[in-house]
Amino acid sequence: MEHFLKYIMYMSDDTECNLACPVDWTPATALHPELTYPRSSVSSSSSCTFAVLVSSGLDRGSKGQISTFSSFISTVNQKKEAAENRSSPTHLVFPNIKNVRDLPPICLDVRQKQRISTEASSSSETKAPVLPEPVLPNQPKTMKDFQEDTEKAKSSGDWKAVHDFYLTTFDSFPELNAAFKKDATTSFNTIEDSGINAKFVNAVYDALLNTPQDIQKTVLKGIINSLLREWKGPRTKDDLRAYFILLQNPQFNNTSTYVIYAHLLRQIATLVEADHHFLVHWFKKLSQKRFKQLVERLLQFISLRLFPAKPEEFPPITKCSWWIPSASKVLSLLNTANSLVHPPLIPYTDFYNSTLDHIDLMEEYHTWQSFGNSHRFSFCQYPFVISIAAKKIIIQRDSEQQMISIARQSLVDKVSRRQRPDMNMLFLNMKVRRTHLVSDSLDELTRKRADLKKKLKVTFVGEAGLDMGGLTKEWFLLLIRQIFHPDYGMFTYHKDSHCHWFSSFKCDNYSEFRLVGILMGLAVYNSITLDIRFPPCCYKKLLSPPIIPSDQNTPVGICSVTTDDLCQIMPELAHGLSELLSYEGNVEEDFYSTFQVFQEEFGIIKSYNLKPGGDKIPVTNQNRKEYVQLYVDFLLNKSIYKQFAAFYYGFHSVCASNALMLLRPEEVEILVCGSPELDMHALQRSTQYDGYAKTDLTIRYFWDVVLGFPLDLQKKLLHFTTGSDRVPVGGMADLNFKISKNETSTNWLPVAHTCFNQLCLPPYKSKKDLKQKLIIGISNSEGFGLE
Repeated sequence: MEHFLKYIMYMSDDTECNLACPVDWTPATALHPELTYPRSSVSSSSSCTFAVLVSSGLDRGSKGQISTFSSFISTVNQKKEAAENRSSPTHLVFPNIKNVRDLPPICLDVRQKQRISTEASSSSETKAPVLPEPVLPNQPKTMKDFQEDTEKAKSSGDWKAVHDFYLTTFDSFPELNAAFKKDATTSFNTIEDSGINAKFVNAVYDALLNTPQDIQKTVLKGIINSLLREWKGPRTKDDLRAYFILLQNPQFNNTSTYVIYAHLLRQIATLVEADHHFLVHWFKKLSQKRFKQLVERLLQFISLRLFPAKPEEFPPITKCSWWIPSASKVLSLLNTANSLVHPPLIPYTDFYNSTLDHIDLMEEYHTWQSFGNSHRFSFCQYPFVISIAAKKIIIQRDSEQQMISIARQSLVDKVSRRQRPDMNMLFLNMKVRRTHLVSDSLDELTRKRADLKKKLKVTFVGEAGLDMGGLTKEWFLLLIRQIFHPDYGMFTYHKDSHCHWFSSFKCDNYSEFRLVGILMGLAVYNSITLDIRFPPCCYKKLLSPPIIPSDQNTPVGICSVTTDDLCQIMPELAHGLSELLSYEGNVEEDFYSTFQVFQEEFGIIKSYNLKPGGDKIPVTNQNRKEYVQLYVDFLLNKSIYKQFAAFYYGFHSVCASNALMLLRPEEVEILVCGSPELDMHALQRSTQYDGYAKTDLTIRYFWDVVLGFPLDLQKKLLHFTTGSDRVPVGGMADLNFKISKNETSTNWLPVAHTCFNQLCLPPYKSKKDLKQKLIIGISNSEGFGLE
């Protein structure tokens, strides 16, 4: 009896149920609005007994998100050791209950429409029937009264008034509404206002953890009673408010309350879609602090259910397989709420659960692919909790499996035709000339479309270089640099935003845009980072849709865009359009604009109508929003459709995989380009040495010089030694950077093996000499030529 609520169990003559460990749920295809709700009946004459094991020791404060397996296990152990030193448990007996049925399972799929959509959530009202609100009990206490009672209790030691408040407030859903509803006479049936006094809720919860243990137990007892009450039909808005309030209870940071927490999560998860919309919009009104606490609490719940510090502290996973799916569903509501706020309440990375890095990710991925949302839960149904590092592992292993499959098929084809197998048939072999880099690359990729999913190897004609990875990196770098040069005309560089965008010039052949898409796909497929500066909306378009549609007439690369997206490319134009929207004068008379845009193409000004007859439709105060939306859509979608479609098909010809559906646009950008933020101290900590020790004078000189370099020289050093100036997804540690001793004259420059991320450094005798030679070396580092 170490912990509060280690299990909750009741039994009847004909039915045996365990509130902590209900019988396994029957698989259902999905959650639907038409789902009915289970009911439980309370009978005073029933012979069943509802026993709760209670401990007076409750952990205070929340556990942070767990970064590694070992760190969270050690943290939990410390918490449990502290709990064991506290007072012994007592027993509380609750009302008799029987005939409680299991709720439907939580099992959603990222590929289905069960995910809460932004469009559906953004409506101001839902079409759910409005039920009459029940009459609430009287609750005379105000926040000021509660705070005064709390202060008196602290000074006098008499907590009776505070205890009575908590006892009454948390006894039932109506009492919760009576206590925290801003106006008991108002229904508050809109999604824009929950009708809850948030400050009062926060004050009550902030004070709760500092109250005596019997008060905290009283609150949990009341929550249990509330969750086990009979359900009569659909949930009312007062029920939703009660769920919303209970979910914020900081007591659920304690693992001893997880049985109650799990049932609360399950009831919320199985609400109909219309009720979820209300909760989503109420969640987005929370403060950043409270919102983040909810997210961290759910992530911790999932982590500790996956890897409990003590196996016996929770019911067996087979008996409560619905815990994690329920928590994941509620977490998805919070994620949707976060996406509706601009800027988001918390970064999307705060939803990552790094504990999942320690599970079998490929099993999760294959389960998701095989079963979808019909039978088995997979974290891939909720990809926002999977870190970018974990997603990269899934994509890499999926790519490797595709490479092996393609290579095996090539081998079988050769043997079946009685031809001698050749090792080169297992690779995508690119043989190009530096002087004809783009044309040769385009020709090679066009001829070898069937080999795009094989391992890439590059050979520069006339150069005696064996590609162990370095030549491939250099090929990418030189090709990207040439294609994106302004004189080449494919992309326009915008100085204000420091990014490239697709040229809208019409041409007869868009194959070179397809080549750029293939390059990006090959980079992701072969785990190579590229120095491409596309705006974020490019990656949003690249995932629209994430899988090539089967109908070739379906538009691709078209997504919803706003002035915020335009601002990432053309900030001045976006600012001008925003000014137009907020202009207080007469737009038609002062601007003389029509639904028409003008673009210069090869020295000729061409006009385009934004809508039929647009040149004759003036822009007015009434239609200016439509004008701005059509203008932005024209610039970012319609005017470059053919260019981007070729780019889209090129990328997906290499990266076609369900794994792409797990990615956010921002994550695709990181996979393609890496991170531009360098941490040379992290590189110093992870560097390996061959022939040197990290305490050697030359090595100390080296790091003194490098850490003192400006950012541009640090990037040149990274490019010199690795072939790219970007940091991979796993950070500097993933570079496997090595410094080797080069037993040559100190008059020689440093040498690098980009294939192995290795720097060969002569034993320079002075810091000045090392700095001079290093700068010369990294500033003149292109080519693999041998005389």
